[in-house]
Amino acid sequence: MNNIFKALNDPTRREILKLLRKRDMTAGEIAAKFDMTAPSISHHLDKLKQAELVTTLKQGQFILYSINTTIVEDLIDYLLTLKK
Repeated sequence: MNNIFKALNDPTRREILKLLRKRDMTAGEIAAKFDMTAPSISHHLDKLKQAELVTTLKQGQFILYSINTTIVEDLIDYLLTLKK
């Protein structure tokens, strides 16, 4: 759970998740939406992947990133338990 909160602490990573809510994207497509270097985007994607907030699927020479809705649902369930 700590990795999830650390990953969500960064505004760029939250913005990447917003993009992936709309559709699956390659790293290049994601990078095109930001004014930063490809290695920086790769670092953010790696942090999201380590936190299991995104999943990857290799398609030819590209890697397609998707939001992991299962982890998001688990996070919401956890946050709701704090309310009780």
